[in-house]
Amino acid sequence: MAHMKILFARRPHAIIRSIDISHAEAMKGVIAVFTAKDVPNNEYGLITPDQPVLCGPGSNKPHAERVRFIGDQVAIVVADTEQIAAKACSLIKVEYEDLPVISDPLEAMKPDTFLIHPEIESYPAIRPIPNSNVMHHYQIRKGDVEAAFASADVIVMGEYHTPMQEHAFLQPEAGVGYIDEEGRVTVEVAGQWTHEDQEQIAHALKLPLEKVRVKYPAIGGAFGGREDMSVQIVLALAAMRLNERGINRPIKIIWTREESMIGHHKRHAYVIRAKWGATREGKLVAVQV
Repeated sequence: MAHMKILFARRPHAIIRSIDISHAEAMKGVIAVFTAKDVPNNEYGLITPDQPVLCGPGSNKPHAERVRFIGDQVAIVVADTEQIAAKACSLIKVEYEDLPVISDPLEAMKPDTFLIHPEIESYPAIRPIPNSNVMHHYQIRKGDVEAAFASADVIVMGEYHTPMQEHAFLQPEAGVGYIDEEGRVTVEVAGQWTHEDQEQIAHALKLPLEKVRVKYPAIGGAFGGREDMSVQIVLALAAMRLNERGINRPIKIIWTREESMIGHHKRHAYVIRAKWGATREGKLVAVQV
């Protein structure tokens, strides 16, 4: 059994100018170090493939050198022990150019704000507002809204804020990646969306679906926090690349609680503006959200 550690960006917005993995590779007990250049198709995403598997230069995906949240993954180290892998991660030298940070969704929507995804209009399956950070915009109208509010006896309106929410399941992200007896890239990991995981792994590794196998053991807690990728693609990537080198060892990873809080996706913060119109009898006649 080999062990993996991930080097996280740990900064919210930056461009990676260079990565030096030479000291990590030279460390005794290190089997391999992988960066963006080692990912066949360096992109993934549930709605649209807008996230690099590994951020950094040398990728085949435009703007993959850009870090967009502290949990973006920069490099993975596979070693004989978890301790060696962790030490090797600390030896990787990354040169960052920090960029401005937007931490407020309302600020991000302003037309004069810099773009988090400069290439957003090229993404499939979304309807962005041009030259903005708004990823998808659509309106739903039913009936004459203005007339309905005019007929209301009571109108209540307000603005509501909910914070980002950490799912905090008891079992941190963990998994094993290997090549099975039929030559399939196999990942055993807790998740909530087996076939979507399979499709995203296959897409990132440029493999046919039948060459990727995803096995879910007892998943433990999730609460929506295991719908997105965490360790799935990098486990599969490491297993595939090591197999190409003639190394067929299962690769294991277990995130610490800190890594879990940094690395997996959260429930988004919301700003909700709502307006409700009703009659004196309590019948709702108009809603604007």
